[in-house]
Amino acid sequence: MRAALEQAQAQVNGLVLGKAQAVRLAFVALLSDGHLLIEDLPGLGKTTLAHALAAALGLEFQRVQFTSDLLPADVVGVSVFDPQSRQFQFHPGPVFTQVLLADEINRAPPRTQSALLEAMAEHQVTVDGRTHPLPDPFFVIATQNPVDLSGTYPLPDSQLDRFLLRLQLGYPDEAAERDLLSGADRRDLIAQTRPVLSSEDVNAIRRAVDAVYASEQLIAYVQALLARSRKHPGVRVGLSPRAGLALLRASRAYALLLGRAHVVPEDVQALFAAVASHRLVAEADAGPDIAKSILYAVAVD
Repeated sequence: MRAALEQAQAQVNGLVLGKAQAVRLAFVALLSDGHLLIEDLPGLGKTTLAHALAAALGLEFQRVQFTSDLLPADVVGVSVFDPQSRQFQFHPGPVFTQVLLADEINRAPPRTQSALLEAMAEHQVTVDGRTHPLPDPFFVIATQNPVDLSGTYPLPDSQLDRFLLRLQLGYPDEAAERDLLSGADRRDLIAQTRPVLSSEDVNAIRRAVDAVYASEQLIAYVQALLARSRKHPGVRVGLSPRAGLALLRASRAYALLLGRAHVVPEDVQALFAAVASHRLVAEADAGPDIAKSILYAVAVD
């Protein structure tokens, strides 16, 4: 299983060039039973990452382009009256998949954004009083452009909290960009990708993540980070206990991907900004690296 997991990461790294840490964090989010928010400019590989991840793991993939006229029913599905049976029949929407790419999620109105809340938190959808379970595993990758904010609806804090990690891809380095420009089309390469894992394997790895050991000292370190965030200069709203659980869960997955059966403080430090930055509510005059300043302010015992 470990060899197959490494091969899956290698496949995705072969499609998303020069972004090994971003690819590892995407695997962390998936194996932690969380969701991923990618904030970056168009054309930097956000869609490629989502599609490549699904292809390498043998998971069903759907993409929804969020727009200002998108309705909740366009995402979760709708009940349609069948005159022959004289009953309403539920027609599932694109959310009924294993990997859902919610592209430019902040361009949809709040009502449509909120259609994902139950799906992300409970792995189910309720339509007309009936609850429909989603496939297992279920993983949302949402994207948004942090620069072009015209005609967008910022995600509320409650929805941001549903994303385990937030990351940026950034521009590729010179060598990776040269390989990208001179290589084959990414869509063709993804179409040729053969999965090395299955949904059953993903769920088995998730169970293995739960078994990764976190010592009392490490839990105390995480708690110290939470406490510091609530009294740190420039922070209006600090991290909640749920953020601490997310940090621990992600750290376990990160340790597993690195071949360890226990979490070390370096795992927490590598993930803290990605877990905390979108959950912190900073003062207007706070710097952009408020999460990093909290991390530097807490010593490791």
